[in-house]
Amino acid sequence: MITLVAPFAGWLAPLEDVPDAVFAERMMGDGFAIDPVEGVLRAPAAGAVINVPESRHAVTLRLDNGAELLLHIGLETVALAGRGFDARVAAGDRVEAGDVLIAFDLDAIATAARALITTVIIASEGYTLALDSLARSVAAGAVVGRVSRSGATVVDALVSDVGAERKLRVTAANGIHARPAARIVAALRPFLAEVTIHAADRSANARSTIALLGLGAGKDDEVRIVARGGDAQAAVDAVADLILANFHETAHASASKPVVSNTGPVRAAPGLAIGQAFQLRSADLDVPTDGNGVAAEQAGLSRALADTATSLDGAHGTAAEIAEAHRALLADPELAATAARHIAEGRSAGFAWRAATAEAAAALRATGDALLIERIADLTDLERQVIGRLIGATAPAAPVLPKGAILFGEDLLPSQFLSLDTARLAGIVTAQGGPTSHVAILAASAGVPMLVAAGDAVLAIADGTPVILDADRGTLSVDPDADALAEASTRLSAQRERRDRELAAAQRSAHTADGVRIEVFANLGSVADAAAAVSAGAEGCGLLRTEFLFLERATAPTEEEQRETYSAIAATLGERPLIVRTLDIGGDKPVPYLPMDREENPALGLRGVRLTLARPDLMRIQLRAILRAVPAAQCRIMLPMVADLGDYRPVRVLLDEVSAELGVTGRIPLGVMIETPAAAMLAGQIAQEADFLSIGTNDLTQYTLAADRGNASVSSRIDAMHPAVLRLVREVGKGAAEAGRWAGMCGGLASDPLAAPILIGLGITELSATPAQVPGVKAAVARFDMAACKALAERACDAQSAAEVRALAMEAHA
Repeated sequence: MITLVAPFAGWLAPLEDVPDAVFAERMMGDGFAIDPVEGVLRAPAAGAVINVPESRHAVTLRLDNGAELLLHIGLETVALAGRGFDARVAAGDRVEAGDVLIAFDLDAIATAARALITTVIIASEGYTLALDSLARSVAAGAVVGRVSRSGATVVDALVSDVGAERKLRVTAANGIHARPAARIVAALRPFLAEVTIHAADRSANARSTIALLGLGAGKDDEVRIVARGGDAQAAVDAVADLILANFHETAHASASKPVVSNTGPVRAAPGLAIGQAFQLRSADLDVPTDGNGVAAEQAGLSRALADTATSLDGAHGTAAEIAEAHRALLADPELAATAARHIAEGRSAGFAWRAATAEAAAALRATGDALLIERIADLTDLERQVIGRLIGATAPAAPVLPKGAILFGEDLLPSQFLSLDTARLAGIVTAQGGPTSHVAILAASAGVPMLVAAGDAVLAIADGTPVILDADRGTLSVDPDADALAEASTRLSAQRERRDRELAAAQRSAHTADGVRIEVFANLGSVADAAAAVSAGAEGCGLLRTEFLFLERATAPTEEEQRETYSAIAATLGERPLIVRTLDIGGDKPVPYLPMDREENPALGLRGVRLTLARPDLMRIQLRAILRAVPAAQCRIMLPMVADLGDYRPVRVLLDEVSAELGVTGRIPLGVMIETPAAAMLAGQIAQEADFLSIGTNDLTQYTLAADRGNASVSSRIDAMHPAVLRLVREVGKGAAEAGRWAGMCGGLASDPLAAPILIGLGITELSATPAQVPGVKAAVARFDMAACKALAERACDAQSAAEVRALAMEAHA
């Protein structure tokens, strides 16, 4: 906690008394005001000078607890261009409470300025200001209040000498890039400690995405995490756990390893396309250099940043992960501080934001790391979006693509990709960029072939030129001859015909070749996913991940908020069954409103149904929301991380109570996810009471093979086709059948058409895949009869390795 003293003698007033809405409505932050009676501004506390603008009318300090204070003399004094002000300090100076910062001509400025009232603003988030009595006369140096970290007590954690440190090696394939950096920042939100990460001779504020990217920490680099504060050890452990878990990265960045040629372009998204060239060209928006006052410009920037962040809401799937990283950049303290420095120097908000992103981009470029340089496109994207809002420019209209367009450009920004009509887009080629850029991930998710780093020569290809883009081979053929077009066309036609046949057949219910009914459902995480699933032929939802409503927020979603979302998804599915999984978070997915002790191994800790049983209030609200939202005939509920009936029975009782409260008649099916070996071995026993069983292969595989799926050193061992995992699946199928229940699978293996006949042979009668894989899974189901499925399943269980099982499956599909 830092004590603040009056920076000069005068009348101490609340911000509400300042005749400027930007200050009075706390758009820039909390604080207080003083109407001075002397012309000397002094430091209200000890700290370091961050910035003094050329106009010398203000100064920003960083106090010893990290809080940043903006002291702004008068209103609209930036227009005086320094006349009447004499700065006595410069950026980088150390000051103590009472040291003179700025001397000024009180009478001259009172005449020229709108008002002399001076504001003292907390310009950084995460701090709380406690003021003594206001509306009184104070002498210079009189105590006026205290500033502390939000949530801190009188014994402030940040001024504690408690420290912690850990060294470890980054094993994530792409190091600390944008999403891992954003996740580090998010993981530190519940803690008060100051955390710094060191790599080689560089260091970074661990609460700044930009600073972390500039650290340039790649795969196999050793990093040192250092924290200071009362909760330093917990903060260090939170970051270390993320690093050791490879930042819980999805497979997007590494699912398709780029095909790199020494002389040609690089594959960013697989596929083959034939089309005509279309050049995408864009220009930067003009911004004024000079601003209209610090307060107005800062307020404008804050609004533009907030509006841009709000525009990211509603993203789903891959776009949601990218939106998470973009929100972190918009809230980055280093970017904000750089922009504030330029604004304090009299620049416009647009100029300041462009300068801040440019400085950050230069820092990333200076690392020489190709993966980090790819993040510059994200900065450019956000620069243009924020500036567009600042100057009131409408977003440029999406280009009208010709049918079968192969889009060429210097680079492509995520927001530009999302605006394109992908029905007319055949492929993408960029002169720059990289295979793990965010737009590359979006392209792969949308099934659009993409080549990057093709060189500036591609920008000279004339619009309308015939092009063959073969991302799988990493080649680009411009104005190809007839033979090349014929060969590519034959390949493309075969691929399309197969996909079209599968998609057309997917609208029919799934049966094996001898007529045995197998349900093919889809795993969902949003309303958009539900629409895609229905279009792909999904017969229902086998897994609705509800945690997307609970993550990345300060408070738990209300019952009504949950009800609205579940209802929209149910309506999108029509009358198709909807299996809603209750909240599945734990120590590996911390949320600020569910404080939990640090766990040495979150995968084995308080997660899934264990957590919701410990918080029955959350469980009751979620059950009420589900029952109010989903028609009883459509509704199924599923519990994650069940080990035995002791996890199931309390929820069954609670569900029946809530059903009675809401007047729901009939028994709502309540099933369990089989994710633990214990549950798999007790499947027959559990199925005597549970209404259905559904296997989550991702966790079941890691628990069975004792290999952490987030640990790169053992991740190659994790394959759900391993005979040990398949034998557990067989136990589940057998136990469910004996109890007269159905057994399904909603884990990753259910999305693999190669595995479908094996799973059916093991007794699985429902497969829940990703929406895009539903047609392929249905096609695989239809190719085999039950006898072939059972024979293949037995051979697979008797195999000695996952590789042998895959070989058997490929042979069967040939």
